Parts: sequence; C-alpha cells; structure tokens
Amino acid sequence: MVVREYTSVSEVTGPLMIVEGVKNVKYGEVVDIETAAGEIKHGQVLDAMEDRAVVQVFEGTTGLDTKHTKAKFIGETMKISVGASMLGRIFDGAGRPRDGKKPIVPEARLDINGYPINPTARVYPKDFIQTGISSIDGMNTLARGQKLPIFSGAGLPHNELAAQIARQAKVPGSKEDFAVVFAGMGITAEEANFFRKDFERTGALERIVTFLNLADDPTIERIITPRIALTTAEYLAYEHGMHVLVILTDMTNYCEALREISAAREEVPGRRGYPGYMYTDLSMNYERAGKIIGKKGSVTQIPILTMPSDDITHPIPDLTGYITEGQIVLNRELHRKGLYPPVDVLPSLSRLMQQGIGKERTREDHAGVSNQLYAAYAEGRDLKDLVAVVGEEALTDRDKAFLKFSERFEAEFINQGKDEDRTISETLDGGWELMKVLPERDLKRVSTELIEKYLKKEKK
Repeated sequence: MVVREYTSVSEVTGPLMIVEGVKNVKYGEVVDIETAAGEIKHGQVLDAMEDRAVVQVFEGTTGLDTKHTKAKFIGETMKISVGASMLGRIFDGAGRPRDGKKPIVPEARLDINGYPINPTARVYPKDFIQTGISSIDGMNTLARGQKLPIFSGAGLPHNELAAQIARQAKVPGSKEDFAVVFAGMGITAEEANFFRKDFERTGALERIVTFLNLADDPTIERIITPRIALTTAEYLAYEHGMHVLVILTDMTNYCEALREISAAREEVPGRRGYPGYMYTDLSMNYERAGKIIGKKGSVTQIPILTMPSDDITHPIPDLTGYITEGQIVLNRELHRKGLYPPVDVLPSLSRLMQQGIGKERTREDHAGVSNQLYAAYAEGRDLKDLVAVVGEEALTDRDKAFLKFSERFEAEFINQGKDEDRTISETLDGGWELMKVLPERDLKRVSTELIEKYLKKEKK
C-alpha cells in the first residue's frame, strides 16, 4: 500500500474536492483529508484522470480551502470492519458506533462495494419468508434471496411497516440463524428514535444490525450507507451461514444524493435531473441479494422508497421496478380509511411468489386462495366505482356479494395490528373465511377438492 500526499487542491464544489497533479490514483480509492485547522475528514475518489482526481468528501467540505488542505491518498478502496458482534449494535451511516459503545473487534475488513455474484452460482429463490403480514404473505409472498421493494409515499406508514417486518420476519419451521440488517438513509432524528425504541421494546434488537444516516448528516454519506449495510449482510450470510433480511429506507433519499453529486460534477442530467447512470448504480445495490451454491446463508432485500407525488412512473420507482422482482405498493386511500398496513394488493406483485409457495413450503391451497382473493377483490373494487354512478340499488345480489367481500377483505384481511404476527395458516384460513361471502359457483380459482377440504369443512 503506497500512501501519497498532495497539497494541490484546485477547487471545492459542493460535496466535491478536485486535486491536481496526482499520479496512479484509482477509482474508489480512500482519501484522508486534513483541513487548515487540523481536522481529519474522509473521502473517496469519484473520478480519476491521468493527473487529476475528483474526491467526494463524506463529512462535507466545510472548512476546506485550496491553499492549506492536504489530501492523502491511501492506496486502497473503502473497507469496513465486520464481525458477528455487530448484531445488536447501532452504527452511523459510515459504520461508526452510534450507540455509545466501543468499536467492534473486527473479524475481517471488506470492500464496501462487494463482489459480483456469478449468475451461474446463484440458487433460485424458493424458500418462503413469513413476515406475519397477510397482504404480503398471502398475496405477494417474499422468498429467501429475493429483492422485493415497498413503494410508499410521504406520510404513509412505511416506517411502521419496515419495523414490523424487521421484528417478525422468520422462516417457519426452521431453526437456522436469521438476522436483519437495517439501513436508514436521510431519515430524521425522530424516525431514528422510533426504530431504536421499537427494536428495543420488542427485544428484536439483539438480532438486528442498524445503520442510521440522519437527515442532518452529510448527504454524501448516504451513498456509502447501503453499501456498508449490504457488505455486513453478505459477511453474516456467506461466512456465518445466516439468513439475512436487509431493509433499506429511504432509497429516494439515496437517489437524491446521487443527483446532488451529479449536479456538482456538472454532468449532463437524465430524466428529471437524475444522472443517466442511476439504473446502473441502483442495480449494483439491488443485485447483491441472493443465495449462492455451496453457501448456507442468503441475503434478501426489502428496499423502501417514497414516490414523489405518489407517482409510480417517477424514475426512482420505475427503475427499481425493472431491477427487482416485483413491488409492494402502499395506497393513500386505504390509509385515509384507517387501514394498516395500507397495502394495495392489485398493483402489488411478487414475481417469485409461485416458486416460494405450495404444499411443502406454505400450504397446498396457497396459490388458489391468493388467485381467488385477488380476482374477487378486483371485481369488488370495480363495483365500488359503479355504485358511485348508478347507486347500490341497481346491483344484483351477486354484485352485492362481491361488494361486501371487498369491504370485508380490506377490513379483515389487509387490516391488522401493528404488533399482530399472523402465521401463514392464519392468513390462508382468513382467506377461506372471506370466501363464504361469495356464491360457491363463483369460486373458479380454487379446485373442488380444496373447496371440499377447507371451505365446506368450515361450514360444517
């Protein structure tokens, strides 16, 4: 490792610092920066040319000038100390302890950018993860190794939902080690306190590694927070054999940080001012989920993002949807009705659901129940719109049954307590209970055998 020090800072712009006259500098290299007052800051090479380097400064560029600032290029990429002792700890967005305890004794130091997973080495995600939330487990099932984002909006309870998933997520019937890595990016101090108190209150903290980048922390730090979290998850999964669920919130704040850096570099903007490489950057984070042949552990991702103006066509949810395997969509109208969690199952989707459910994974009737509930709810929602035009008196008895079903589906299936942890059997049994509202001849998505076994058994 060759350390090179320069005092040739030529420009400081936003979160960036430009150093002239450099030699053999590489992209991603760590830089220690000393201000005129002797303060030490840290940075990373964002752009390396033959004799010039653009450095992103994690602690912000306040106090830096072009005459007295020293830049020391370390000769290696950014790494983080990792170990099993990180479980139960709270760190800041750069991996430093935020819980008042001493730094961990590292078992290894790893590059935060990780390493690409060879596609041929991936195991197809099939194992069911139970979140205890019916609208997810029953209708948009999460599989181990999957990346399934939550699309939310300002003011919707995505933080409460994230905390509930972190507390309740498990693989039913399995005694394997299960852990959660939680990364908050650009969240407020109030939100950070909510997560910390919630994890402590429920005793879930001992199996959670928490990284918190607050809204008043340097924006540039948000770029490395998910990378540090995913590196930690990969170590716990592939070296300690743990099954790790990674929750990243809020990816919108992460993308805003990307846009700020792009603007400071005076790059040609893409859609709505975001950099043209945002798709590539997001995929470098999302594609770190998976399970590898020969490795016991796995990494599953639930990124959470708030859609600006609730616009699902916005570049952030749009690109995220292309990369990931589906989405869970929160609905503002359901939230106004007082329902929690306000998951809109109609635009929601889990592309790997069919591989993660069935007789030996969840229950034999899972696919049929899910399809029937989806079809009946979709018809009931359409009838709600019709009632607004012609009135309920114009509906047939069959129409009224579907309308009643949709109302009960929202009130009983989607709606549940913030500490309510439903098993998959309770979720599916609840689905059969709702089907009693409908005429049996309209249950076309479930087989006669399943109706005999589950529905008519209930009626007896």
